[in-house]
Amino acid sequence: MAVPVEAPVAIETNGIAYAVMMATPLDLEDFVTGFLVAEGLAGPGEVGDVALHAVENGAWGTGHVARVNLPPDRLGPILERARRRVGDSSCGICGIEGVEAALRPLPSLPRRSKAAPEAIRRALDMFAERQPLGRLTRATHAAAFCSEEGDVLLVREDVGRHNALDKLTGALARQGLAAAEGFIVMTSRCSYELVEKTVRAGCPLLVTISAPSDLAVRRAKAAGLALAVVARDDSMLLVD
Repeated sequence: MAVPVEAPVAIETNGIAYAVMMATPLDLEDFVTGFLVAEGLAGPGEVGDVALHAVENGAWGTGHVARVNLPPDRLGPILERARRRVGDSSCGICGIEGVEAALRPLPSLPRRSKAAPEAIRRALDMFAERQPLGRLTRATHAAAFCSEEGDVLLVREDVGRHNALDKLTGALARQGLAAAEGFIVMTSRCSYELVEKTVRAGCPLLVTISAPSDLAVRRAKAAGLALAVVARDDSMLLVD
């Protein structure tokens, strides 16, 4: 069985070091785009070209530096972070100062999902065949974007569930696809971080194969995000 690669990815915005993430070095342009949008640093169309540079580190393997430019009016939070030199993890919570910052308000989703349970089951069936890295390693997560009819349109994989979702939402932004017109399926539990990333991407329905936390449910309800959890071929729990 193959072992998935996990490597450091340093993200620099407008020449300023912002974060170092641990991720599977695939679809990194999508990852950086989705991460910046999920952090609230840019809108889907505001992330410029991502320049990637490999950095060799001897026995520890290869790391990556991702450089990207954002509009000047987006630099306030980045400069403040640089002054504090606070480090975050991929979940977006470590290093945040204060409960209010951790639970900052989410935007309200303007649209409800029209996907029926039959469409979700169809997507789950298709999703199982669209995870080559997962089949090879048995050690990665995947995130899929599906049409409201249940067609799987995009899939991204990573060792981290948060990274997989960032890659997916970044791919949607880079390809000009509207997250509001479909739903997201994930091979993980429904954590509040995934809820927040889904809401910030503008998607109205999140489907996960495992259960949610209470905070995930409360944050989803506050933003108008529908959840389908413990989703299987024969059953699922709908939280609306």
